[in-house]
Amino acid sequence: MKIFPFLALALGVGAISSTKASTALQAYQASFILSSYAKTKYPIVFVHGFGLGFNRIGTDRVGLDYWYQIPQDLARHGARVFAAELSAVNSNELRGEQLLIQIDEVRAVTGQQKINLIGHSQGGPTIQYIEAVAPQKVASLTAIAGAMQGTPVFVNASKTPLLEPFIQAFGSLLGYSMNVLNQNQYPVEITAALDAMHPEKIQRFNALYGSSAIPKDCNSQGTKITSNGIHHYSWMGNRQVTNAVDVIESTVVTLGGSFLKGSPNDGALPLCSGRYGHIIRQDYQHNHFDEVNQFFGIIGTFAQDPVALYRQHANRLKLQGL
Repeated sequence: MKIFPFLALALGVGAISSTKASTALQAYQASFILSSYAKTKYPIVFVHGFGLGFNRIGTDRVGLDYWYQIPQDLARHGARVFAAELSAVNSNELRGEQLLIQIDEVRAVTGQQKINLIGHSQGGPTIQYIEAVAPQKVASLTAIAGAMQGTPVFVNASKTPLLEPFIQAFGSLLGYSMNVLNQNQYPVEITAALDAMHPEKIQRFNALYGSSAIPKDCNSQGTKITSNGIHHYSWMGNRQVTNAVDVIESTVVTLGGSFLKGSPNDGALPLCSGRYGHIIRQDYQHNHFDEVNQFFGIIGTFAQDPVALYRQHANRLKLQGL
């Protein structure tokens, strides 16, 4: 649930180098290590959501990461970190197959048989697909505002006259724009992408690829450790406008929240949909952008530091032997 990003000077990346391998996989390596606090046993792979289909636009010094300053921080604290790049606008299954290729690349590069996956928004059901088709390759799954039960944003918006064709056209344009910026040719299918987040249609996906990590209702927890030994975690925010200075973000979350008809949400996703595995919190002072530290780390005055939350989570995985 993102919009077209813009380029600007990315702060604090001078100490990090990154490379793109044969796929669009991004690897982060620190030129100096501050600690081993985030040094997990298995590498961490980040998975972006719908719309903003990129791991980095630009270069190390002048560019924008989807997970703004988060992989860099983890690398400085000892983690092996990668970011996947998938189709910006397409189904969970197709994105999952693209991710599976990059997972195998990480396993080959690191020599580890398993990885820790962290997905945001549509990245949630995307990583869930991996557990279903290749559970032996996964140590943990973490959904950050994961659309595990979809979101009614687009369904409700399409009921407004003239908005349905606009959503279709804008979504397709967004997907092709990401291809241009990423210099890739990923398949773009707006209908499949909207179906992937439709609250009713995603139930078929969950029936095929779900697990007991998805709670049965909005008042229960999912299973933290499923029978295959995989750990599951989630968190999200419950705010919409958090900083008026971030005009683009504020506009989008205000509009998105208006189509959620008053249900508790982060401006794009109902809190109920984000419930998955062990729920760490659902009341961070973040909206759907702040959860990945966008845009350029502009958050609310008293909001929790998103970068610190991911560092703490990496330590949580480390202490679980993951």
